Amino acid sequence: MSQSITTKELARRIVNHEETLILDVRNTDEFADWKIEGDSVEIMNEPYVNLLDGIDPVVEKLNKDQEVIIVCAKGNASKMISEMMEDAGFSSVYDVEGGMKAWSEHLESVKIADLNDGGSLYQFVRLGKGCLSYMAVSEQEAAVIDPNRMTDIYEQFAKEKGVTIKHTIDTHLHADHISGGRKLAEKTGGTYHLPSKDASDVTFDYEPLEEGHDITVGNTTIKVQPLYSPGHTIGSTSLIIDEQYLLTGDILFVKSIGRPDLAGKADDWVGDLRETLYSRYKNLSDELVVLPAHYSSVEELNDYSSVQARLGDLYKRNNGLKVDDEQAFRKMVTENLPPQPNEYENIRQTNMGKMTPEDDKQREMEIGPNRCAVHG
Repeated sequence: MSQSITTKELARRIVNHEETLILDVRNTDEFADWKIEGDSVEIMNEPYVNLLDGIDPVVEKLNKDQEVIIVCAKGNASKMISEMMEDAGFSSVYDVEGGMKAWSEHLESVKIADLNDGGSLYQFVRLGKGCLSYMAVSEQEAAVIDPNRMTDIYEQFAKEKGVTIKHTIDTHLHADHISGGRKLAEKTGGTYHLPSKDASDVTFDYEPLEEGHDITVGNTTIKVQPLYSPGHTIGSTSLIIDEQYLLTGDILFVKSIGRPDLAGKADDWVGDLRETLYSRYKNLSDELVVLPAHYSSVEELNDYSSVQARLGDLYKRNNGLKVDDEQAFRKMVTENLPPQPNEYENIRQTNMGKMTPEDDKQREMEIGPNRCAVHG
């Protein structure tokens, strides 16, 4: 009988920088598009169709005493291949439960900091998708920022902390993943906030997220202070928490900047993007810690498995912030962009409330890597 490993167990290995050997048996094109990554991960690809008549192709490449973790799309093919490898004498073989489908949905929580007045700030890292979401906690209340659609994870975390989710906030209308903000607010009785300039076509009620209208979490004042910062979308709004942390949504990342084209408005929004990055943010304190809504590669995870950087440091090393010529900047963010997210238009329609796909369809729509960034 083959052994299985959960995505949680695999994630722990990766964030703890443990040496991990993965055999991915998906088709080559799927593997090339999106794979499990980590600074201590060694990964190889051998499509399972090449192994149906025998596992000689991997026997030639692997030591039978090595520990091997096998992953496929949904968990079925990997179980079959792991059993074949055990029969062939491999001593330590595991298949990933649920495959890449489950890996895409796993969230790993990391504490960012203790805040003033006794509060705390947490980051949720979606290792298989590059999404980052946050929970600010104070007294017995919490606010969740840019939540993914797997809302049970936030509810369970809040329960463990003994807090009630009073606010859910989307920094913008997302195009690469389905937001859990509205659903989480409905389940917890909280208020859902969305920038009004991104909400002109939504089909539901919401509280406008606007500059000058702070959101207080708890009886003490962890002020979630909105800062209008368009460019990725026309409504993109950053949050300043506790006057220490700048949640930039998809405007600014640790090693890249946001793309302005996912609503078909690249030429219109590129000026807003530059204004936000080169003026609005530039006028903020260098000491603010940037907490983005996405990351592009595991290189952006620090030793504590979180994604963050001091704003002043980003102006020194992020190439997207160092393009002095306006026309060169315009060209950079409108030409030679990476592929757009899978089904991004349907994801936008879902986040507007115009579509309500079944759960399996929602998973399928989100499969693939983060593609919200422009790399300078």
